[in-house]
Amino acid sequence: MKILALDTTSGACSVALISDGQLIERFVQAERDHTRRLLPMLDDVLAEAGIKLAGLDALAVSRGPGSFTGLRIAISSVQGLAYAADLPVVPVSSLAALALGARRSHPDWGKSPVVAMLDARMQQVYWGVYSSDSPCDSLIPEAVQNPEEVLLSLKKSEICTPIYGAGPGLHYEAFEGASLAAVDQASLIHARDIAQLAVPLWEQGHTVTAEELEPVYLRNEVTWKKRQKIRS
Repeated sequence: MKILALDTTSGACSVALISDGQLIERFVQAERDHTRRLLPMLDDVLAEAGIKLAGLDALAVSRGPGSFTGLRIAISSVQGLAYAADLPVVPVSSLAALALGARRSHPDWGKSPVVAMLDARMQQVYWGVYSSDSPCDSLIPEAVQNPEEVLLSLKKSEICTPIYGAGPGLHYEAFEGASLAAVDQASLIHARDIAQLAVPLWEQGHTVTAEELEPVYLRNEVTWKKRQKIRS
């Protein structure tokens, strides 16, 4: 099994390949340099593995939520690659990948739920909660909300504690008093975690074609405003 994953969701750019148990990744923090860096990193990963694009089983990509521009760069790149090599695509939640990466960096968190948050601007965050038993799916539907709404949703939920927090969205002052066991605001999305999550999804047949691949923004008005600006 050979799955190549790409991510440009937020402030980092990364490419990773899982090939028959081997993992190769290129990762760099380059918030405004994704377009220039992404394809050369992809070429480096494939060259190191000695694999050509047509030799892959699937491509994987962060489907969002996240930066409008960042999502479009990775998704449009994957669409072009999938068209060229006639490959299926595995869309993976950026928040699920963020949670998995944080759990990987903090083995002491054990199997406890992880709430993953990305800054959505406008005093809101994209967020979801992920367990080790079902790392691809949020225990609460992924949403974009202000911090107070997030805390209220967590309070009303029946998710077992302790709960850990990961991601830059946790920088808001309202989360300082949250009953989270520990927080890692510096957590970033890595393509290696997208690839890892893509494996069981691919095995279960959760793939789409290049034409079917669509970003998940959660906040519809972001898309509308961007499109209006482009049209004007």
